[in-house]
Amino acid sequence: MSRIDALPLLLHCDDHLLAFAKPSGLLVHRGWGDDAFTLVDHAREHFGDHIHPVHRLDRGTSGVIVIARSAEAAALIQASFERGEAEKCYLALVRGIPPEEGLIDHPIPRREDGPRVPAVTAYRRRFSVSAATAPDLPAHVQRCALVEARPRTGRLHQVRRHLKHLNHPLLGDANYGKGDLNRLFRAEIGLGRLALHAASLELVHPFTGARLRLEAPLPEDLTLPFARLGIPAAAWA
Repeated sequence: MSRIDALPLLLHCDDHLLAFAKPSGLLVHRGWGDDAFTLVDHAREHFGDHIHPVHRLDRGTSGVIVIARSAEAAALIQASFERGEAEKCYLALVRGIPPEEGLIDHPIPRREDGPRVPAVTAYRRRFSVSAATAPDLPAHVQRCALVEARPRTGRLHQVRRHLKHLNHPLLGDANYGKGDLNRLFRAEIGLGRLALHAASLELVHPFTGARLRLEAPLPEDLTLPFARLGIPAAAWA
């Protein structure tokens, strides 16, 4: 991805923390790849060298991410995350039609090659695609759903792994999905990325104690494919 295409949107700025809407394809930190340009590079260019990522989003995931402006702020926010005080909401387009709502309680690794640890994700189906909503698309494309996922723990690829465990993997997922189906969705509706978006994040400000709600608008590389499936804007708002 080029530098111009990868520019994130600033959602929040104060003396202690920044929040961005990260586009799909942009790495947060160079330690997770060897890209020439990352979200951390962008933040340092505009806000100085004292930049500390406190959580991560996968390269393919878009949406809200918070960066601390001091080591102290980073430690406080990370501790708040560990205590489960932050509320994250993701939007995911998945294969098939999952149950209307449920709780996935399935241990997964906290980090690559680590031991499995408890992990919990609540989910709710927001919209079911069908022949009625997308009559001109192939049957395999018609059978999918928009899901809201709220992870209660922070594990590696948690939402992606948990929805696969539910037998409803994310579309566009090269690791946990199916390549032939991903290629079909790319060809039919223009879905050329992982269909996962960190829509909102609520956390307690580490210094003021105020509850801060951050929201990232759904980017065009998801709104256009969703519209082709007949998913109304109200379902992802």
